[in-house]
Amino acid sequence: QVQLVESGGGLVQPGGSLRLSCAASGRIFSIYAMGWYRKAPGKQRELVAAITSGGSRNYADSVKGRFTISRDNAKNTVYLQMNSLKPEDTAVYYCNAERVVVASTPWDEYNYWGQGTQVTVSS
Repeated sequence: QVQLVESGGGLVQPGGSLRLSCAASGRIFSIYAMGWYRKAPGKQRELVAAITSGGSRNYADSVKGRFTISRDNAKNTVYLQMNSLKPEDTAVYYCNAERVVVASTPWDEYNYWGQGTQVTVSS
């Protein structure tokens, strides 16, 4: 089975920075894309940023220029560096791994989600 373990959330003042990490564990052959989504109270879950195994990145317009996503393919780990944080960035952030191939069923692909980590931006 594959597990995604997130870390790095917390409370930060406006203008501050946080770095989220998400490590995928299990008998993994490959992961096509890894990314971060967020859900704020009263809002739908939205894509924040994603990165493919080849390094292609995609960002939500609201975070462009402030957030940077990176990935260590050898460690099956994705990072989200969040700078110039705003109160509207407050949300639960979820890690996602898309089109994961595992050793036990190499002919199938699966999607996995982390448990979520709270990010609160407030003075």
